[in-house]
Formats: sequence, structure tokens, C-alpha cells
Amino acid sequence: MTYNIVYLDASALVKRYVEEAGSEEVRNLLEQVPVIGTAMITRVEVAAALAKATRMGILPVKEALTALEAFYEEWRFLERVHVTESVIFRASALAWEKKLRGYDATHLAAALVWQEMMETSVTMATFDRELWIAARNSGLYVWPVDLSSACIWNA
Repeated sequence: MTYNIVYLDASALVKRYVEEAGSEEVRNLLEQVPVIGTAMITRVEVAAALAKATRMGILPVKEALTALEAFYEEWRFLERVHVTESVIFRASALAWEKKLRGYDATHLAAALVWQEMMETSVTMATFDRELWIAARNSGLYVWPVDLSSACIWNA
């Protein structure tokens, strides 16, 4: 399948900067996609995920800082969906309806709003099982296509 517009949540985007299961697949995806976007909250989530990895001893501090720096350098190249009042309003409804955590509901709302604004299909790239299912059930294409074989990420 060819992807033209991909929305990445933090679980997918962090794999671009840290070597873990799914990293190679994310890098391959990003090389072939002309339009890549995420919500403004992803900046906080990626920093928090890297900080958590250092606290848990999963990632050395120096490696985490290098990853964070690379992420900040590339931030300007991402299309950023602003978390407006309408996105938050929609996210609150999705959180209830889809039983999602707050940031996951916000990502889903942002991707759906972006799809409506672009008037074309958006693919949600996520390794979070609940968000992946909710995105698919909300009319977004999802990546990876088969989440059962992918590394699942939970913040």
C-alpha cells in the first residue's frame, strides 16, 4: 500500500530516534511518505517517553539526550496539528466513546480533524493497541497493518 499522508503518535515517532522493535519499519515508512504529521502534544510525549526510559534504565541518558536533540531538530519538518478547542472537544467525546486515555483520544481527534481538513485519507501510525483499534474503527487507515505482530507500546 502507498501512504501519502501519515499521522504519527508518540509510540510510532519515538521509534525513529531510538533503536527498538519496529524502528526499522518506521524509518522505512517515513522514507516513502511525502506528508508526515503529528499533534503538538507529541513533543511533550516523546520527551516524556525518553525521560521515562532513562529512569527505568532502559536507555542511557546520553543516548536519550541524543535522540531528543534529533527529534527537536526534525520537529520543524513535521506538519503539526494544533490542539485547538474543537480538537479537545472532539477528543473528550472520543475518550468516552472509545474508552481511550486522554492523549490517545487527543491524537485520534487531531488525526480525524486533519483528515477532514485535507479532504483525503490519513493513515494513523501507532503501536498503541487501543489507539490503533479506535483509529481503524473511526475510519482512518492504520499502520502497521497487522498490529498483532508489532511491538506494542504503552506509556
